[in-house]
Amino acid sequence: MLRYILNRVLVAIPTLFLVTVFVFLLQQLLPGDPILVMAGESRDPETIAMLRERYRMNDPLIFQYFYWLGNVLQGDLGTSLRTGLPVTTLIAQKLPVTIQLAIMSMFFALIIGIPAGVISAVKKGTLTDYIANLVALSGMSVPNFWLGIMMIMLFAVKLQWLPASGYVPPWEDMARSFRTMLMPSIVLGTALAAALMRHTRSAMLGVLQADYVRTARAKGLREGVVVRKHAFRNALLPVVTLSAVLFGELLAGAILTEQIFTIPGFGKMIVDAVFNRDYAVVQGVVLVTATTFIVINLLADVLYVLLNPRMRANL
Repeated sequence: MLRYILNRVLVAIPTLFLVTVFVFLLQQLLPGDPILVMAGESRDPETIAMLRERYRMNDPLIFQYFYWLGNVLQGDLGTSLRTGLPVTTLIAQKLPVTIQLAIMSMFFALIIGIPAGVISAVKKGTLTDYIANLVALSGMSVPNFWLGIMMIMLFAVKLQWLPASGYVPPWEDMARSFRTMLMPSIVLGTALAAALMRHTRSAMLGVLQADYVRTARAKGLREGVVVRKHAFRNALLPVVTLSAVLFGELLAGAILTEQIFTIPGFGKMIVDAVFNRDYAVVQGVVLVTATTFIVINLLADVLYVLLNPRMRANL
């Protein structure tokens, strides 16, 4: 098991290296000149020359990359051109918000999508199966921004049960924080639950036709035991992989949902950074997001082995 983890880590290292190259080149592809933005409206030639020398913009591109990479390895992602704050400080402020939204959204998706997928597979061809598929397809088809607006109009404006927007940290007021994040979590969780339901149903249908499931039924085991202990555990493997991918996408920032509900997370921060040409923030957010995505997939691979006895036996 330890060797498998080390192999996956060794595979992740060159991937991270390629990510740093991509993120650095991203700045070169963005329109405009960050030095001109930093110089202000006057754009004094002496100031521009000083800034280019300070940030080594006159050096060859390869030397600029390694200079930037050295700072990244030391935890320095640069300074925001708009606020003057270190990018690491801004990320530390926004990341907990996105993590809270991602965890709550994933929770709603899991408690709805997986049970619905299992029930739909077990009740294949029945009215329950058709209703579950209809709801899943509707959840995947409805745009998040439209669902968010409708929920705001119903639960915030008309019924006044929940706040329409804003964010309160959980360490300040847990109950209020939960209420402000409930609607955006449901909006995001609805689409994720639909995807999880479809994949869980497909996986369960394949497992329920396997020989060992038929053998378990032939032994006289109750259908509930067959589904829980024999079918569901094996059908869970591809669902784990999908869940990791979806959770990584959530951590990348739900841009539309965060904009609609005015949540100060990763998605909103990167949109503001792009509009304000805050290149250092764009680089930092993309780099942290990509790194987090790689780590989550690494953890999913480890969990996959823990759930699959055949893979453990081959290690």
